[in-house]
Parts: sequence; structure tokens; C-alpha cells
Amino acid sequence: MSPLRCILLVGEGNFSFSASLCQSLSGSDTVVTATCLQQENEALRHEGSADNIHIIREAGGTVLFDIDCTKLGECMPLKGHLFHLVIFNFPHCGKKSGVKKNRELLKNFFLSCVQVLSEDGEIHVSLCNGQGGTPADQPKREWHNSWQVAAMAAEAHLILSDVRPFETEKYQSYKCTGYRSQDKGFHVEKALLHVFTRSLPYIPPQRLTVEETVEEEKVQYQIPAELSDYMFRYMLTQCYLIQLLQRDNDSESHSSGDKNKCTILRSNSWTKKNDEDSLSSAVSSEKVDKPRNKGTEVLKPVRSLDVDPEIEAEYYVLRPSLMPALEDWIAKHKALTADCDEEAKSESSETLVAHSVINGKMCSLWGISDLVFRNVPINTWALPVFHELLLKAVFPSEPDPLKMFCEHLEKLLGPYGVSVSTEQGDFCIMAQPMGLVGKIFPVKEGECHSFINLCISLNLDLLAVLLFALPDWRLLWSHDPRFYKQFFVQPSPGAPFCPFSLFPEHFRFDISFWTGPCWDERKFYSVVREASCGTVQQVKLIDTFSHPDLSQTSYCYRLVYHSHTHALSHTQALLFHKQLETMLSTWLQVTVR
Repeated sequence: MSPLRCILLVGEGNFSFSASLCQSLSGSDTVVTATCLQQENEALRHEGSADNIHIIREAGGTVLFDIDCTKLGECMPLKGHLFHLVIFNFPHCGKKSGVKKNRELLKNFFLSCVQVLSEDGEIHVSLCNGQGGTPADQPKREWHNSWQVAAMAAEAHLILSDVRPFETEKYQSYKCTGYRSQDKGFHVEKALLHVFTRSLPYIPPQRLTVEETVEEEKVQYQIPAELSDYMFRYMLTQCYLIQLLQRDNDSESHSSGDKNKCTILRSNSWTKKNDEDSLSSAVSSEKVDKPRNKGTEVLKPVRSLDVDPEIEAEYYVLRPSLMPALEDWIAKHKALTADCDEEAKSESSETLVAHSVINGKMCSLWGISDLVFRNVPINTWALPVFHELLLKAVFPSEPDPLKMFCEHLEKLLGPYGVSVSTEQGDFCIMAQPMGLVGKIFPVKEGECHSFINLCISLNLDLLAVLLFALPDWRLLWSHDPRFYKQFFVQPSPGAPFCPFSLFPEHFRFDISFWTGPCWDERKFYSVVREASCGTVQQVKLIDTFSHPDLSQTSYCYRLVYHSHTHALSHTQALLFHKQLETMLSTWLQVTVR
């Protein structure tokens, strides 16, 4: 026997919608509870209400009076009940109430509704065209003159998951009433149905202590909190993207008679502090005398913000590139095969990403894919962590392998807006709007002129954004199952992603503070990411002022809060911003103005 599905309707006037819904659901395992704000004697004054109430009760439904939709959690008849669907058609405060009062009604309804909504439930709110304030409204009203329905729902940690036309023809007996508290109906032509679902909660980032073997010694280190959620997770589409690139490459190679085999390796995530691109958040490390289980002992907390620049080179940092790991693996592979017999060599060559013959000469291609971390400012397409696919190839110098590879890459990814341009001797793989998504550059090794060594670096996260039309790279790191389920079927490149959070709002806040003579902006970005749970999409310096007598500088930054993965309300964004002010004062010893 299938479980019952419970539907709650609030704000009903003459109960004609509830009655029509009960008739359409006849014979199904659905229980309808219809409520209105008025007392029973007042409600019965509406034309047709008595007949509609009779239809609802005959269908096994329940009718409740004197139910305030902004206080559902306090209603005794609803105590202990959870509903899979809550419907509020054409909400209105009554009489000549303005947009501000109706916004407040929506916000309080959403805050109340989540108390009786099941975990996977939906809320349906029907509004007249233009009221919602979303791009789905045509014509769209000015923002300040709309009901800002998505923003009001976000206050209750709800996201707008769908907008579709209100199907008046589906409910033939529905007679809309309540306009200005009268039996007069609303303009339902081109009305829109807004579907809301729960958002995942924000989880504050935590500092993690990790133990790894470094140069045959046990080393423990702390991962910066703002990166902790990325460290041991791997993008769902990583292997899938590599398979797509391999598949297209294999099909072309097969047509030309070449045979390719692919294996992508993984590597550790640490490296020595020797690169300016390394994150300023050098991880604290300490040698361990005895092997320990990961997480069994927490070291003295040492934040990256406290690292002395003079000794920073002694610390391990999260790697900015896979190049050292790839070169180390290639060297080990060559040393291994050099000591093997012919049969063993043949077996070990299986670990090559690809091998083929061009113009009678053997070509080799090695590859590695894993997480890398970059010290970057905060803007829309700057990724502090991403999956890099790094390939190192040895090709005959004739015909021109660099030109051939660029042509092949443009043929493969050109339909998604990818192009190759030359910049200071390197070939940059570009796409709009994100800019650089990879590089191709020659590597000088030895004096052999018959072959040329090439390195190809691809940002798989940005490629995923391009191939599946994602609105934000941060979606790739979402825990929300509504993101994952779209990739279970392995969609073809070009299949657009369907956002599960529509029209999320942007919130802009400025922050000003005084600093001392030494100011490291990289540390500021680190604190911003941690304080905002990654919701700050852009940080822009808008003003500076140096005090002539106090050796202090005032900085003013504008932060844009925006999230495609969680419900982000004005209240939540302001909480993040206040938390940022506190953390800056405590950790960076700045004076917030």
C-alpha cells in the first residue's frame, strides 16, 4: 500500500480550488486539508462556499476555519502533521494593502510553513503576472515595486525551484475571489505558479588535521578552513569529463589507424613552499615520531594567518600545480621499465595515457588529474581549488605537433566557445566569460630535435561549466542531491544543466577598516571565504586612504554575496558580513570603521 500524500491549502476563500483539486485527485492516495482565515459563518457567506465544502468532505478531505497561514506551527488542528505540499493561491493582505505589506505576508507565511512541511515537501505560491519580481514575469516590474517572492522565501531557507504558468483550465470549477477582501477575483491571466523547496543548511567550515607520508616521514598539517570542504572531495564530473575527452580522441585516432590507451593517475596534495602561486595559507606541519591514524591527535592550532613569512618556506603548502607529481611519476616509470625485460616493459607501458605511431615514430602521452589550489582574488571565475588535467606529450617535431594539437582541441571544444590564442610564446586556451581555461606550452628537455615535448593543462571545473552551461562553478562542489542526480544519466556535452535554485538574489555590502603598514590582501581573501561559507562571489577594492601621520591605511571593499547552491537571504548575508567584521578584527588585527 502506497503512503498517503498530504496536501494543505491555506488562504482559501470560497473553497472552489480545494473542491476542484479533490475532484481531480479522486481515487488517489491523497488527503486534502483546506483552510481559511475567516470564521465559519463568515466563510459561508461567499457564493458557492457551502457546496464546495460539501465536495471536499465527501472526498474525505478536511476543512478548517480561523487558520492564520502566518502561524501554522501554533494551530492545534495541525499539530503533529507534516504536509508534502502546501498551496497558497494569490495571497493578499486584503483591501488596498501595498507591496511592503504583501511582502511581509509572504515572508511570515514561508517562516510558518516550514514548520509543517515535510523534509522533501514543496510549497506552491500562485501570483499575478508581475508580482513575483523574477525574470519569469513578463513584463517584469521594477524590483522595489514587486513582492520579491524568491527573497522572501530565502528568509525561511527556501529556494525557488520552478516557475510555470498557473493552469486555470485544469481547475474548471475554480472561481478566484478575495481581491480587496471582496468576492471579486484577481487577474489570473498569465499568472505564475512558483514552486519552493528546502535548501541545505549552511555548514561552517572546519579546520582539519591531516597526516601524510612526506619523504618517508610522517607529517601532520592543518588545512585552511575555507578549503576544508574541497580537500577530500572529487568533482562528480571529473572522470566523466576525462572519458568524454578520451572518447572523442579515441574515435579520431581510430579513424587514422592509431591505437590509444588511457589511465589517469592520482597523487598526494602537498608540495614544498616554492611557488608564488601557492596559497598564502601555508599549512602548519610537524614531524611525527610514530605512525598515527588520521584524526586521532589534533596538533596545536596554527592558522595560516599566523605564519611568519621568514620561515614560511619551511612549511608544506597545498600544491598549485600537478607538474612536480607528473614529472616524479614519469621518472619512476622510466626507471622501472629500464630494468624490466621486454614482456614487463610491454605490461608497464599500459600505464601510459596514450601511445601511438606518427610518421613511423613512437609518441608518448602521460597524464595526471587531481586537485590543485591557487592563491587567487575572489571574483566570479577565480577558482581557489579545481581539478587539473595535466598532460605531457612527446611528439615528432614534424609535422608541427603544437599546431596539430591546437587544431584538434579547437575542433573538440570549439562548439562550446573554446579557442586557442598565443600569449608570450604559450598557447592559451580561452573561453567566455571565464577567460583562461588551460594552457599548452613546449618543454625543453635534452637536445633532441626529432621530438618536441608539450605540456597541456586543462581546468576541468571550468570545462564542466562550459559543457553543461552551469551558472556557477561552485555548483560542482554542492552537496545537494538535486545537482548529482542530473549526472547519474551521464548527459552528453551541450545538454544544459537545470538549476534547482532559480533567480537567487545578489546582496552587496561594503566594509572599511584601518590596517598597519603591512597588509597582505591574500589573507583577507582567506578570511572572507571562511566567514561567508563561500557565498561571496566577488570582492572589489573601491577606495584607499593612507593617513600621513599614523602610518595606517584605510581600505574599503565591496563584497557581493550570491549563491546558486543555498538559500541566501538578506538576513543571512548580513550575518555573514557581521561575522567577517569580527574575524577581521580578531585574526588580522584591523580596526573596522
